Amino acid sequence: MERISVAADGSQADDSSAGASITPEGRHVVFSSSARNLTSDETTGGDKVFVRDRRTGQTQRMGHLTTVQAPVISGDGAYVAYPVQWMNDVRIRQYQVSTGRTASTNCSLFTCNQPSLNTDGRYTAHATLSYRQQTFGQRVEIEDWRTGAHELVASFAHTQPSRPSISGDGRYVAYQDGKAEDVFVWDRSGTTAATPIEGPGRAAALVQLSDDGSKVVYLSGPDTYVHDTGTGTAQHLPGVRGLAIDPTGRYLLYAPNDPGGPSLKLRDLRTGTDETVSHQPATAGTDAVSTGGRDVVFHSTADDLVPGDTNGKSDVFVRHFF
Repeated sequence: MERISVAADGSQADDSSAGASITPEGRHVVFSSSARNLTSDETTGGDKVFVRDRRTGQTQRMGHLTTVQAPVISGDGAYVAYPVQWMNDVRIRQYQVSTGRTASTNCSLFTCNQPSLNTDGRYTAHATLSYRQQTFGQRVEIEDWRTGAHELVASFAHTQPSRPSISGDGRYVAYQDGKAEDVFVWDRSGTTAATPIEGPGRAAALVQLSDDGSKVVYLSGPDTYVHDTGTGTAQHLPGVRGLAIDPTGRYLLYAPNDPGGPSLKLRDLRTGTDETVSHQPATAGTDAVSTGGRDVVFHSTADDLVPGDTNGKSDVFVRHFF
């Protein structure tokens, strides 16, 4: 077990941490924290965004603004993006990890949030809300950061979260219609309109698209389904709440619906075997599992996961399996 929300000298955070994601190879972890001692130049409060390089042991702050949602990181660890409050709107800021400098600012005329980055950070899928549209509602869009081009994926006459999730190559985008409770996958290389993957008569909420675009995890009632985009079939996992899937689509991080057991488990969907991630109360978001299920990032207030945890706050941890 490794604690991630620490300064370069190994000192623990002096405030809470959350919203963590890990890159496919497991080297970089992005998270938000209100701690003021993770970097030497941090003096203000609010949830700032940090990147921890597990190879070098360095923690770096990404920008000076306060995030309003969990940050995301590109698959190669080169870029970080997160939504920030900008006057009366929300913008997405993207930063280059190697320099810490701003790479792009999205949505100059609209409110936009819920970003998802592809492997090299060129494409971001996000939700936008325009007050200038004749019909007030939300759109799912893809922006090419290099050219500035925008591509419309879907539009809705409501503002329920769409939770877009883009594949590593930028070809596929999964999203949900939060009001109709349907989940879709859009193939940008095709011309066929997307239809609900869960079929008729079932309410669904999107969790995540795997990095290779082969699997889509969604929730329906108390159960989790892993949809295979190639065959159109779905693997049913009753009584569990899926949280994230690894980039290959083989390993699912989930929370069992059992208050007396472990809080997080990792399932090999091919063999059906489980590994316990945390016996103590813990939570995790999307992009929490590295390739092949080697690493899982999560946050917990438990004080006995690593030695010397005395801050009494929620910390970010990585469990390494092999």
